Parts: sequence; structure tokens; C-alpha cells
Amino acid sequence: MGNINEQQKEFQKLIDKTSPKASLLKNCIWAFVVGGIICCIGQGITDLLMYVAELPKDAASTFTSIILVFLGALLTGLDIYDSIGRRAGAGSIVPITGFANSIVSPAIEYKNEGYVFGVGAKIFTIAGPVILYGMLSSVIVGLVYYMVGLG
Repeated sequence: MGNINEQQKEFQKLIDKTSPKASLLKNCIWAFVVGGIICCIGQGITDLLMYVAELPKDAASTFTSIILVFLGALLTGLDIYDSIGRRAGAGSIVPITGFANSIVSPAIEYKNEGYVFGVGAKIFTIAGPVILYGMLSSVIVGLVYYMVGLG
């Protein structure tokens, strides 16, 4: 038993010695900058929708959320969002685009297992049925409102 414990200590020393040292200040600055850029892009989209498309603020905010989720999903599918996330850390996870990334990533990862047992099952595992059913029900309710003429 003592020999295994000594090996674990030596292995931990080797890991500590060879692992790159993370700079907390640098990581915080990157997270702040990238998260701020994502939020500024969102604000720019909202402003464009309000002043160019002349949408009311509520509608512009809703469309901005939809556009940001789409962009997050698209960039994840193109394998760009993960590169941003490696640099920005929490700065890319906190905004709504991080939500889109968390939904799309497992779907892409398990796509080769099939759409039902791969994509469908892993979306339920990773993102959770509450999120998936919430999105699905909001689309259905939106379509009903649109067809009835309330929206």
C-alpha cells in the first residue's frame, strides 16, 4: 500500500511540474472582454432592429435572443465557438450563446450514432428535458398565437 501511495505522490508532483500555470487575472480579463463583446453584439442587433426595422423594444429583444441563439448554434456547428470558449472561458458560457453551445455540442458529438439514439438521446442527457420541452412548447404556443392572430 505504501508503494502505491508514494507513486501517486510522485505522479502528482510530475503533473504539477509539467502542467501549464493558469493566470487568473489573464483569464478574468479574457472572460470579461469576450463576454462584453458578445453582449455588445447583442445590443447592436437590438438597436438595429429597433431603429432600422422600427420594431418595438420587446419584439427587438425577442428577435435578438433568437438571433444570438442561432449564431451560437451556427458557430458551434462550424467548430468556431469552441475555439472562442477555450480562450474566453466563462465569458463565452454566460451569455445566451453559451446556452446554444450547450444544446448543439452533444448533438454534433453523437450524430454518428444516429439521429434518434445519438442526437435525440444525448440532447436529453446533456441539456435536460426541461430545456428541450420548454423550447418545443414555446414554438408550438408561438405558432398557435400566430395562426389565431393574437401575435
